[in-house]
Amino acid sequence: MRILLVHARFPPSYWGFQYALPITGKQATLPPLGLCTVAALLPAAWTPRLVDVNVEPLTDDDLRWADVVLVGGMLIQAPSMQDILRRARRLGRRTVVGGPAATTTPELFGDADVVFQGEVEGRAAELAAAIEGRGSARIPVAPFPTLTATPVPRFDLLRRDHYSSMAVQTSRGCPYACEFCDVVAIFGRAPRVKSTTAVVAELDELHRLGWRGTVFVVDDNFIGNLREARRLLPEISAWQVRRGRPFELYTEASVNLAREEGLLAAMVDAGFTAVFVGIETPSPTALREVGKMQNLRVDLGQAVATITAAGLEVMGGFIVGFDSDDRGAFAAMLEFLRDAPIPLAMVGMLTASPGTPLWRRLEAAGRLRRASAGDQFDRPNFEPVMDEATLLAGYAALLAELYTPASFERRCRAVLAGSPGRADRSRRRRGDLAIAARAFWSLGVVGPRRAMFWRLVGPALRRSRAEVSWAIVHAVWGEHLIRYTNEDVLPRLRRALDAVRAEQATQRDLVTAPAGSERAVS
Repeated sequence: MRILLVHARFPPSYWGFQYALPITGKQATLPPLGLCTVAALLPAAWTPRLVDVNVEPLTDDDLRWADVVLVGGMLIQAPSMQDILRRARRLGRRTVVGGPAATTTPELFGDADVVFQGEVEGRAAELAAAIEGRGSARIPVAPFPTLTATPVPRFDLLRRDHYSSMAVQTSRGCPYACEFCDVVAIFGRAPRVKSTTAVVAELDELHRLGWRGTVFVVDDNFIGNLREARRLLPEISAWQVRRGRPFELYTEASVNLAREEGLLAAMVDAGFTAVFVGIETPSPTALREVGKMQNLRVDLGQAVATITAAGLEVMGGFIVGFDSDDRGAFAAMLEFLRDAPIPLAMVGMLTASPGTPLWRRLEAAGRLRRASAGDQFDRPNFEPVMDEATLLAGYAALLAELYTPASFERRCRAVLAGSPGRADRSRRRRGDLAIAARAFWSLGVVGPRRAMFWRLVGPALRRSRAEVSWAIVHAVWGEHLIRYTNEDVLPRLRRALDAVRAEQATQRDLVTAPAGSERAVS
C-alpha cells in the first residue's frame, strides 16, 4: 500500500523565521518529526512518502500516487490541513488526519475519512486497520503509551537539506499544571522517556544520513524527569566526543533548571547551547493565578542570569493578558526584558486552547468567544478582564519596543556580557560560508539595518570564529524578528484595535442615544 504523509503549512510566525530563511538558503526551520515517527510505525510492506508543504509543493500527482493520504499538524496549521483533505477527497483518495490539532479539535476535520486522536505508539495495528478501512471513522484518545517501543523516525523520508535544524525527542509530558498550557492535555503530567539507547540510535541515524549542525530536542520540558535527564546527558556527551561533536543542541525546559548546577554543566558538555524557558510574566500574582508555581520558587531574573552564565542562551516565552494584569503589566514586562540576556523574547497574548484548564474555566464562566486558531496576534478568544482596547494597544506598544534594532542589540549584548566565552568546538559545516556571505551582503551591505549588523558582527571579527558565527546568527534572527513584528504582527494588532474601538464607540452611542430615537431603536 502506498501511503502519502503530508505535513500542513505553517503561517508566518516568530518561530518560523520566514524572513531569515532566504539568507540561510533553507525553506523551513524544523521537520515534521511526528509524521516521521508515524511512518516508522507503518507495516514494513507498505511504501511511505512524505511531503512537507513548507518546503515543497503538494501536487495532484503526489495525491494520485497514494492509496491513502495521512495529514498531520498543529492547530495553527488547521486551515492548510483542511485544504489538503479536500484536495485528496476530490481526487478520490482515502484520508486519515492526526496530530495535535486532530486530538484537541477533531470537529474541525469532518472531511477526513478517519480522525485519529492521540499518540500512535501501542496502536499501530489500530492505525493500520483505519488506513485499510477496517476501523472506526473516529479513533479516540487512548491511555498514554510508554515510549519504550518507539522506533527511530524515518528521517530518510525528509529532504533534509531544506531544513535549518533536525529534531529528536527524548520524552513527552510535563509534571507541571500551568492553566493555559495544552501540553498536559495532550501528553499528560507523568513525563514518559525513551531509553538512552533509543535516543543515541536517533542521533546515529541523523549522523549516518549526513546531517551536521543544529538539532532541536523537542521535549516540552527536557528536565520534566530530572533523574532520566541526568542519566541521558553523559551518554549524549560521550556520543558527541566519539563523533567529533557534529551536533549543536537546543531544547525547552522549566525555569527550575537554574537550580540544577550539575545538570546545567552536563547539558553544556553534551553540546546544548540554548534553552527555551517559559518565564511568562514577572508578576507573582499572575503566576499564582495560572498555577505556574515552579516560577514562584526562583528569582526569575537571577534564574535567567544563572542559566546564561552556565553557557546556555535563554529563549524566553512570555504572556500578557492574564486576568490579574492591568495596564501596568506592559511596563513591568518591558522593565524585566530591557536589559535581559534574552534576544528571542517571544511575547504572546493569553489564548484559551481547547482542553486546557483555562478553556474549561472560561467556558464555565461564559467568557469564551470562539475556538482558538492557535494565533496570538488577534483579539483574544475570550472576554478579557482588562479593557480590550487597552490590552491590544499595550501589547502592540510592548512588541514595537522589544523589536527595535536598539532593543534587540541591547539584549544580545547582555548575552555576551553574562555568558562565558564561546568555545569553538564545532567543525566548519558545508554551507556555513555561503550563509555568511549572504548575510554580509543582504544585511551588512544592502540591508536597511546595516548599522545593527555591523554593531553585532564588527566586534566579533576581532575575537574568534565562534563569536563571529554567533553574531551572524543573531543578526539573521534579528532581521526576521524585527521585520515580522513590524510588517506582520503590528499591522494585524492595529486592525484588531480599530475593530475593538469601533465596537466600543457603537456601544457608547447606543447607551447615550436619546430614548425613542431611531438610533436607540436600531
